[in-house]
Amino acid sequence: MNPATAGGIGEVPLASPATIVRVPQHLRALEQANRVRLARAELKRQVAEGERTVAEIVRECPWEAESMQIADLLQSQHRWGHTRCRRLLTGISIPETKTIGSMTDRQRHVLAARLEGQHAEDPFAALACV
Repeated sequence: MNPATAGGIGEVPLASPATIVRVPQHLRALEQANRVRLARAELKRQVAEGERTVAEIVRECPWEAESMQIADLLQSQHRWGHTRCRRLLTGISIPETKTIGSMTDRQRHVLAARLEGQHAEDPFAALACV
């Protein structure tokens, strides 16, 4: 009697509940990219509708905004276009292509203060004149 065919020791069921199906890497990457796109769209919608502010998002830096360019987030606000965005960011020496996750604490503080209508004191301003 062959144990592999008789249902005895050594038999491997064709479909076991513990079977792990590996999804190809490119499909996992597409799924992740879709999750990020949907989350960013929701974040931009919240900003456009006034549910959240850009200053709040810059300070918190949620996962969906980490790799997002600051210009994209600023332009999701009502009446914010390329020119207004560029003027603000040029005034505080932040490139438009800077990602939110790569901003320093100082840059976050200065940008959030400007967006809230305050003029944040730059702790390093005195050093720039030296």
